[in-house]
Amino acid sequence: MIVLDLVGIVAPVFVCAVIGWTWAKLGKAFDSETVTGLTVQIGTPCLVFDTLTRLDLNIADFGMMAAGTGLTVIGFGLLAIPWLYAAGLDRATFLPALMFPNTGNMGLPIALFAFGDRGLALAISFFAAMVILQFTVGVAIASGRASLRMALTSPVLYAVVAALPVMAFDLEVPAVAAKTLHLLAGFTIPVMLIALGVSLAKLEVRSLGDGLAVALARLFIGFGVGTAVAWGLGLSAEAAGVLILQSSMPIAVFSYLFALRYGRRPEAVAGAVVQSTVLGFAALPVVIWLVRFGGLSL
Repeated sequence: MIVLDLVGIVAPVFVCAVIGWTWAKLGKAFDSETVTGLTVQIGTPCLVFDTLTRLDLNIADFGMMAAGTGLTVIGFGLLAIPWLYAAGLDRATFLPALMFPNTGNMGLPIALFAFGDRGLALAISFFAAMVILQFTVGVAIASGRASLRMALTSPVLYAVVAALPVMAFDLEVPAVAAKTLHLLAGFTIPVMLIALGVSLAKLEVRSLGDGLAVALARLFIGFGVGTAVAWGLGLSAEAAGVLILQSSMPIAVFSYLFALRYGRRPEAVAGAVVQSTVLGFAALPVVIWLVRFGGLSL
């Protein structure tokens, strides 16, 4: 049944996030800095390299998804800027939230459960390009100055650079290295989801009004732009479905961290992140139905 399929896709992601949220609310010890460091510095680059080199994804597929990522971010910005102006909201505060969805913690497992291993590989292609853009364009918007430093220190960038020649020339990764990377990659997604739940529980939400409007805008702008880009590029049903899903994800927690670091109303952005995530879990079954069963990605 379609309903059971949808539950099977969304429920595991939701349960893992709730476990993290409950753990934090119960006051249990959770060293966010250490866990995040392990995930970002070790787990995620291993997941990116392992998935791109192990699964059936060629460099043309990767390039198309990366191009789609760039186009969606441009589209997000083109729609978000006039909307923020009309709504009377500060662009430096809320534009990163509208342009950079949570394609990691939520996007990767949703794509995996919705489209299998190949869907995960396509989603990682989108995610990798998004990370680079988030740590260049996103930081520039939030801070008011452009810098490549954060992007150049991201391990994901180097995982992609290492994976590209393997994909391009069909090289074989040594067995010991491949098994080690696959083992390390395995902890990444569940830990990311638990960490997401912990992060949501720890966010100091003091402003909900603007946040709800931004959360709704993120969903509708993301879905609309993702659909337009997928159709415009003539992607396969599978690639289009992944691109639309990734584009429709809620606001990334990094948007709050940027707002906190650069003094851009972090309490309002925290409200947007929490409400966007709740809204995302409610809306994702509909989006998944549209791309999997409703013919939207055909």
